[in-house]
Amino acid sequence: MPTLEPGAKVRVRLDWPEARGPAHIRTPHYVRGREGTLVRSLGEFRNPEDLAFARPAPVLPLYHVLFSAKDLWPDTRPEHDVLVELYGSWLEAL
Repeated sequence: MPTLEPGAKVRVRLDWPEARGPAHIRTPHYVRGREGTLVRSLGEFRNPEDLAFARPAPVLPLYHVLFSAKDLWPDTRPEHDVLVELYGSWLEAL
């Protein structure tokens, strides 16, 4: 997994692991498949999606990603933004 730098444009994977069986997902539905801007790295942590089921959990980078609220919800005010914490395994560099 490549390291992402602040300012990088990213897309959140459009994936639904919970549709394949029991899952613990920390990625909100409303950002899946959406594009945002990486704001900062928050460090590296063991993957909670695996820890929740006592599976071996790889260490993954965690990031703050900024989305325009207008891109997520067209009826909202254009000056609003949404900041979301996302693990690197969910992000694709653009």
